[in-house]
Amino acid sequence: MSIDLNTYEIWFITGSQDLYGESTLKEVDRHAQIIAQHLHEHPQMPVKVVYKPVVTNPEQIVSICKQANATPKCIGLVAWMHTFSPAKMWIAGLTALQLPLLHLHTQYNRDIPFGQIDMDFMNLNQSAHGDREFGFMLSRMRRNRKVVVGHWQSDSVVERIDVWARAAIGRHRMQTMKIVRFGDNMRHVAVTEGDKVAAEIKFGFSVNTHGVGDLVRVIRDISDEAVQRLLQEYESSYQLMDSLKNKGAMRSSLVEAARIELGLKTFLEDGGYSAYTNTFEDLHGMCQLPGIGSQRMMAAGYGYGGEGDWKTAAMVHLGKVMSSGKTGGNSFMEDYTYHFDPANPMVLGSHMLEICPSIATGTVSCEVHPLAIGGKDDPVRLVFNGSPGPALNASLVDMGNRFRLIVNEVEALPVTVPFPHLPTARALWKPQPSMEVGLQAWLLAGGAHHTLYSQNLTTEYFIDLSEMLDLELVTIDQKTEIESFKDRLRINELIYR
Repeated sequence: MSIDLNTYEIWFITGSQDLYGESTLKEVDRHAQIIAQHLHEHPQMPVKVVYKPVVTNPEQIVSICKQANATPKCIGLVAWMHTFSPAKMWIAGLTALQLPLLHLHTQYNRDIPFGQIDMDFMNLNQSAHGDREFGFMLSRMRRNRKVVVGHWQSDSVVERIDVWARAAIGRHRMQTMKIVRFGDNMRHVAVTEGDKVAAEIKFGFSVNTHGVGDLVRVIRDISDEAVQRLLQEYESSYQLMDSLKNKGAMRSSLVEAARIELGLKTFLEDGGYSAYTNTFEDLHGMCQLPGIGSQRMMAAGYGYGGEGDWKTAAMVHLGKVMSSGKTGGNSFMEDYTYHFDPANPMVLGSHMLEICPSIATGTVSCEVHPLAIGGKDDPVRLVFNGSPGPALNASLVDMGNRFRLIVNEVEALPVTVPFPHLPTARALWKPQPSMEVGLQAWLLAGGAHHTLYSQNLTTEYFIDLSEMLDLELVTIDQKTEIESFKDRLRINELIYR
């Protein structure tokens, strides 16, 4: 799956008014072009920044907002008031705007020219109070937006716009995402269920089911030549255990795994799907549960959720989209077991098979082992250790009257102890702010056992995304205290009732 963020655009809109005269407005326009070009050319900017002419009246503002809505590549607006722009002019345009908004509170000059400043300079450079007029109207209209403050040449300003732009791409992708469920949810499981109609109304993505037989038919149509090419890719990319090598005793398992992967890829591409789910309880017609196939589909950018977990599948794809081009990985994950050593508590994250190799460090080996559940042939999977560093777990859950997004910041640890009898990929981490508080807060918030595990997204991405979607967000980080966290949940119940 190709994820090219540079196909998207954010429009740079500058506000002023006709009061200042033609020469001043020309200078405002020139400055706006320079700032937009700087942002567009900055190596950290993931999308195209498109300059738009300065707006000075309500008709121009409404027109540009409606044009943005109608432009598929436009994912949001960056607005800046170079001069004073009376904010009643913006009411109709902001009412019409259906895209995310970033308010850039900057000014063209970085410094005050103390020795030369005069009234001409003051009349031209009025962002300090022009943006306040605009900010008031946004607050008066209860308009969600991100506010970025600082000089436009500052790298920190570009970094925050980059985060917002990536979140806006995530929102855009959600609106067009299609998720396919192969079979139903794992039987009797609660958190993987949810209101798919409410999700499509809220987020825009569709969730529909295909019988496993529909997938099996595609798998069986994969040519032997295509399977052989993929086997060569496996051999050149991973360390194969002896039984999976050519003429090895379990080579047929690897052949079948390759055929399943190609079938998955074909089905998803032909159907225009961005994410999918399956469950080991519904594999009719399949010889083995997709292991390496699901791992590699995630590595290619697809979302995945085990046991029919379509909400986590959506989150995994969002993680892939928002972090495209960044170092580090995003994966389907599950808190599997705990290490309660008081001196060094930690979580072991893993799953039966499906952890994305984008989070791996060191050798990635290709192995086949019994699964012990499901009653099928031994599945092939990639086995590796997750890399250390800052990370997070994000969970989207259905609370009945609303969806809730829960984010827990964690510190991933190097895997220094071998796991000679555990044939799965794995990661170790410490939840923030501590093992006890982090886990307690997660349970109080109703966080799922499946998550998006991300090594390259921070909480700020999910803050921006949740504001764009008007979505409840609960964060667990270094500042979390249980009693205040409980109060936050109680307040949210009142807000979202």
